[in-house]
Amino acid sequence: MRQNEVRQNEQKRRAAEAALGYITDGITLGVGTGSTVDHFIEALPQHAHRLNAIVSSSERTTAKLESVGLTVVPFADVAEIDLYVDGADEATKHLHLLKGGGGALTREKVLAAAARKFVCIIDSSKLVGTLGTFPLPIEVIPMARSYVSRQMVKAKGQPILRAGFVTDNGNEIIDVHNLRIANPVELETRFNQIPGIVTVGLFANRGADVLLIGHDDGVRVIE
Repeated sequence: MRQNEVRQNEQKRRAAEAALGYITDGITLGVGTGSTVDHFIEALPQHAHRLNAIVSSSERTTAKLESVGLTVVPFADVAEIDLYVDGADEATKHLHLLKGGGGALTREKVLAAAARKFVCIIDSSKLVGTLGTFPLPIEVIPMARSYVSRQMVKAKGQPILRAGFVTDNGNEIIDVHNLRIANPVELETRFNQIPGIVTVGLFANRGADVLLIGHDDGVRVIE
């Protein structure tokens, strides 16, 4: 592993471990998907006795949770989520997020919407001034792929199908490059109106409540 990757990995670990401080007794915990969340999962067993239930945002996360001895319950079996912990591909100081690099954006958005508190954990490279350098993932039903792609071209984006990838929901993902997302709330709302789109990877109308940013010398908190 290159030195920069080692440094980034350590920042992810710092942010993930800081999120453990938001766990309180008797809560239902939602767990997101991604490399930073993996650090959170690895440290979670020592806090398992405090949790009433754990729900997962993806089959990948469920497998990871079960591999460390934790039990996952279906989201349909819980009333609400007290705490949701997830990462992001990009985040701003306004707590707006761009997510979906791992392909779990729809289930992540459902859990975030159901959560009383959403804690987002990132390394320092993910904090940006404006969203959009990372391609915007959009989950689409397969029959709408071409139609949605044409709408993205009209929006000045460059849509590229994520080849060979199928979501846990049986859908496809279009990654939209070259979008300048100056107003993520407006863009999320507008794209949500396009028929065939299941979810857009902007978490702006329901952004994070807390952003934990791992740095070399500690963790910065934005609330």
